[in-house]
Amino acid sequence: MPKFLIQATYTSEGAKGLLQEGGSGRRAAVDQVVTDLGGTVESVYFTFGDNDIILILDLPDPISMAAISLAVKATGALHTQATPLLTTEEIDEATRRRVTFRAPRG
Repeated sequence: MPKFLIQATYTSEGAKGLLQEGGSGRRAAVDQVVTDLGGTVESVYFTFGDNDIILILDLPDPISMAAISLAVKATGALHTQATPLLTTEEIDEATRRRVTFRAPRG
């Protein structure tokens, strides 16, 4: 199952919601969305700095990730970035595939 790293920053409205629901409330909301699409939440961490929350999700496919991303961004409560995570074995497979590419020359 594809794995994704989600980095998110709350808007002021999102932060107000976090203050009302607490971290457990937000975790429950994330769990519901992900499990409804057939995935699992590996971890959720609240952070300081550029991001307010970091999640690692396992989802059935990239389309599920896109659906979550669109739904979350449409609320305006968070700014998010989703990064696909590849295993060592997946990179090993990629190194075995031959790709013919010619770099541009000036």
